[in-house]
Amino acid sequence: LFANTGRVRLLMRDQPPEVLRYPWETPPREGEAIEVAPGVLWMRLPLPMKLDHVNIYALDEGEGWTEIDTGFASKRSKAIWARLMAGPLGGKPVTRAVVTHHHPDNVGLAGWFQSEHGAELVTTRTAWLFSRMLTLDAQERPVAETIEFYKSAGMDPEILEQRSAERPFNFADVVAPMPLGFTRIKQGDVIRMGGRDWDVHMGNGHAPEHATFWSRNDNLVLSGDQILPSISPNIGVYATEPMAVPVADWLEACERLATLASAEHLALRGHKLPFTGLPVRRRQLIDNHHGALRRLIDHIDTPKAAGECFAPLFRRKIGSGEYGLALVEAVAHLSHLYQSGLATRTRRGDGAWVYQRKEG
Repeated sequence: LFANTGRVRLLMRDQPPEVLRYPWETPPREGEAIEVAPGVLWMRLPLPMKLDHVNIYALDEGEGWTEIDTGFASKRSKAIWARLMAGPLGGKPVTRAVVTHHHPDNVGLAGWFQSEHGAELVTTRTAWLFSRMLTLDAQERPVAETIEFYKSAGMDPEILEQRSAERPFNFADVVAPMPLGFTRIKQGDVIRMGGRDWDVHMGNGHAPEHATFWSRNDNLVLSGDQILPSISPNIGVYATEPMAVPVADWLEACERLATLASAEHLALRGHKLPFTGLPVRRRQLIDNHHGALRRLIDHIDTPKAAGECFAPLFRRKIGSGEYGLALVEAVAHLSHLYQSGLATRTRRGDGAWVYQRKEG
């Protein structure tokens, strides 16, 4: 990777243009950073789950830094941030925290940066409202609506019994309290960060009003979780909005963002390694979801609940640590077929919605 007349380009000799490429084979180590473009640092924070990290980026503003996403709120994350600020960030303050979407690995420390470091919080209205609401909704046991939602999805009875008796995941466990006040960004805005002008384009599906940023000055894209190369972002339906249609939202966003993508774009995303080859990856993501829907519609020739549809959707064994995300994604895809008029839905005796291919 090198700079050339103000644009970030990739040296790709004797290689076909339409493939995914990974300019860096290994990620930055904990507390360290890799410069991926002039004034743009790539860093990582750990996550206590199978997907064990989140990528964060810092853009040099001269007297300070703009950071993109924050990681979970934890003692370990704060300690790593202290090392980053004293080391790769050169002792300069984080003056602005830009949050791509409301998920806790992205927004977790945003309030801490506001309260402890005086940073400005920049995000979408939807991300801010969801984050504020969820931090105030702490529970010792799942509420009745959540249990009913699990039953309606056909959750495995043993898992349902276990989850009914234990403290659920609470947003506030890993997201710092968020003070009042933020700066809103929306579709079509232009934001100045790190000496570049970035067009703001919204994704959907994985999270509502997910902000992505497309540099006007070089080939950088800050894609968050909307564009991932080796995995597909989770697209789920939850008890908060049981009739949501995130698969349709996801496909619409994929098609729309595909018109912006070029093979030269370097996608700086929320997980795994930065890559080039955005047009190929956009098409793969779209085709993968259409393929999953085709497999699913064949699978429901006989009535099936969401908990019985993992095999055609994921084509691999789902472990206990992935079960919850798999279940809400199965609900999302079945509900998409139902609300598109391709499947029927009836209530089974155990309370589960079962879906079946619609005749004709």
